[in-house]
Amino acid sequence: MEFTHFNDAGYARMVDVSAKTDTVRIAAAQAVVRMQPATLAAIRSGGIKKGDVLGVAQVAGIMGAKQTAGVIPMCHPLMLSSVNISFDINEPASSITINCEVKTTGKTGVEMEAISGAGIAAMTIYDMSKAIDRWMEITDIKLLEKSGGKSGHVKRGQ
Repeated sequence: MEFTHFNDAGYARMVDVSAKTDTVRIAAAQAVVRMQPATLAAIRSGGIKKGDVLGVAQVAGIMGAKQTAGVIPMCHPLMLSSVNISFDINEPASSITINCEVKTTGKTGVEMEAISGAGIAAMTIYDMSKAIDRWMEITDIKLLEKSGGKSGHVKRGQ
């Protein structure tokens, strides 16, 4: 397997995608925040002093997806068509799973944008709730699915 982000001299480069065809690109990623049951209850009831944790995390995740090229050096700046952040609350596990789906039409995929969106939303939950639970864990940040481009539709576990 060959890495694409190195030039002939072995230095980092941004991949040239100019010859690629524009296709609809979709990627979905997740992150999980594990916490104490009391922290989850406070988030659900609006008991966090900084405000609406999930509302702010949703906006932060969207912003994170949009800003991916500004913080990951070899990512292409993309015009995103859609970013959707959703939350699955798991009371028995005392966790919140953040799901991020990103879409665009272009020459390169949106996997990094989806991963960034999920991760930034998770970090925002941590930031807003850390006053009552410093030992929350952000785990399982991963790509779940992507479609478009040469590799087509790929789903984790298939």
